Amino acid sequence: MSTVTLDNKTILVTGAAGFIGSNFVKYLLKKYGEDIQIIIVDALTYAGNLASIKDEIELDNVSFVKSDIADYETIKSVFTNNDIDYVVNFAAESHVDRSITNPKLFLETNIIGTQNMLQCAREAWYVGKDEMGSPIYKDGVKYLQISTDEVYGSLEKDFEEAQPLHVDDDVKKVIEGRDNLKTFGKKFFTEETPLSPRSPYSASKTSADMLVMAYHETYGLPISITRCSNNYGPYHFPEKLIPLIIKNILEGKKLPVYGKGLNVRDWLYVEDHCKGIDMVLRKGRVGEVYNIGGFNEESNINIVKQVIAIIAKIMREEPQYQKLLKVDLNQINDDLITYVADRPGHDMRYAIDPTKIAIELGWYPETPFTVGIEKTVRWNLDHQDWVESVTSGDYQKYYEQMYGNR
Repeated sequence: MSTVTLDNKTILVTGAAGFIGSNFVKYLLKKYGEDIQIIIVDALTYAGNLASIKDEIELDNVSFVKSDIADYETIKSVFTNNDIDYVVNFAAESHVDRSITNPKLFLETNIIGTQNMLQCAREAWYVGKDEMGSPIYKDGVKYLQISTDEVYGSLEKDFEEAQPLHVDDDVKKVIEGRDNLKTFGKKFFTEETPLSPRSPYSASKTSADMLVMAYHETYGLPISITRCSNNYGPYHFPEKLIPLIIKNILEGKKLPVYGKGLNVRDWLYVEDHCKGIDMVLRKGRVGEVYNIGGFNEESNINIVKQVIAIIAKIMREEPQYQKLLKVDLNQINDDLITYVADRPGHDMRYAIDPTKIAIELGWYPETPFTVGIEKTVRWNLDHQDWVESVTSGDYQKYYEQMYGNR
């Protein structure tokens, strides 16, 4: 395993106007400053917004290209015009509900787009063949595919109430400040878990992962893959559970919860995820998959109730925030919750085992959910200008389509 620095490297980051991508760009610039060059490629579809990276794209060491990753000529020109060392591919259609209503779009971006990125990287980095006829690539390059735990399918929920989570002794040596870990099940996703996607979205991401691995096995392209659990934090587009709930509470709208809200997700604070990506990019073994999970299992209904309680507490203790409310403070309670028809094929539980990345690279999810969720709520309260900028007419149409008739 090699350890490298990103100083004086050029990194192509796709989908960097989206949630995780924008946070990753901010993380890189905070850590490496002017010592790296970042090229952002983003098609600026519904969930990609330049408001998320407006300050970053003004920097001399950051450039922006508006393009679909499936556009061969544009992506090829990005490689031709820049000496790219790393590709980090975040670009993807990523919401399960949207994949159910329009699966073709997910195939076009997540599969064809990924193949195009791989092919352009392969062509740009190729320098010749060795004596055995195997391809040789520019020294030190890597293509990193950002994937999801949803490619593994669904886990059983063995416990109605969370039970203590016991981790291996080797992992305990890495984890600091993470006590009282809990789980709703006996099994977890590891890198060896068979791929078993259950939605058009997860099927498209699975196909993309397999293409990435195929380019490694067939062409020798240096790649790694990371698969993360549910992220939360700043710049999260309000179609996803946590930012949607925050927005609706402030507006006094009902809080839609699928089914009975008993589905369980493993929540990962986005900055912790960015640290893991950075480690895999620099130190991860070529050809390997690394799971990045949060050690934060929680049911959807408990998430919603926690967010309600946090906002109510902040509003009472810090009344300057009450100006954001479009509803009486006394109405911020669990009565806002409304149960809607469940999502078709709704996976019951996701839970990642991050033992591999913890032991090999020394990464662990530093942020307990109780800390991360309050930071997330406060960020949303303090950045209502950003929320307004991304919730356009297209968002309103989407909201009505997803929840209006349920």
